[in-house]
Amino acid sequence: MAKLFQGTYTAVITPFTPSNEIDWVAFEKIIEQQIAGGITGLVFVGTTGESPTLSHDEHQEILRCSVQVVNQRCQVIHGTGSNNTRETIEFAEVSSDAGADGQLVINPYYNRPTQEGLYRHFSAIAHATDLPIIIYNIKGRTAVNLETETLLRLLTHKSIVGVKEASGDLAQIMDVIQHTPDDFCVLSGDDALTLPILACGGDGVISVVSNCVPASLCRCVQNYLDGNLATAQQQFYSLLPLMKLTMKETNPIPVKAIMQRLGYCSPQVRLPLCEPTKATQQAIEEALDSIRQMELS
Repeated sequence: MAKLFQGTYTAVITPFTPSNEIDWVAFEKIIEQQIAGGITGLVFVGTTGESPTLSHDEHQEILRCSVQVVNQRCQVIHGTGSNNTRETIEFAEVSSDAGADGQLVINPYYNRPTQEGLYRHFSAIAHATDLPIIIYNIKGRTAVNLETETLLRLLTHKSIVGVKEASGDLAQIMDVIQHTPDDFCVLSGDDALTLPILACGGDGVISVVSNCVPASLCRCVQNYLDGNLATAQQQFYSLLPLMKLTMKETNPIPVKAIMQRLGYCSPQVRLPLCEPTKATQQAIEEALDSIRQMELS
């Protein structure tokens, strides 16, 4: 069986107006930019999309509107995860009804479940919906790591088809790649580890940096998947400074500031996030010409 998810996926920012409402005009503009850049798929309402500060109604509205705007021109993955299993299932039902291609489900955060609790959480979601599930393993934001043994237990559920790996632990990621079936998808959740994870047998990336350079990152990943390793390596290293810049402060603060300078949206983030420091703003200004050039090359 072919992998359901392979390539370059953008963890899309949620643009806000200066009055802190969702900017639907900018939302559509960003989607069009991504599709024009050849992106494999778009991931909505993840951490990059500031899901913690979206209201329940806003979350559901983005889930529904995103599928309509994309209109089957690329894959659509919805962030449905929370630290409340019942709420996650509710969002999964909305995503399924809307026509999403898959859902991204993060490890429950703050309440820090045990491995058995993680197993039961993801199992409950898999039982409740047929919408394909990509588990999002990111200990840095959730304070809990999904151990490989637990992940392998979960693979009895056919709807669990992949993992977004942002543990930062390459040994663990290699263990996952080695022991999961050939049709299981392993996607990098860290831009700077995209090439190493591909080299270990991974399938692509759910990216922050591709908000501003979708075509450039798509070319890099596709070249690797096509076997053009030297070209992919050269392209990756040209992108690495920008990857570091987008992580200079808490995501999505820098990438939103970049997108504003590129003319796509306001840099507005919702509290408790705030505007970037002057040092970061200066670094962004200095990088703008090279960012624009990347997409033209």
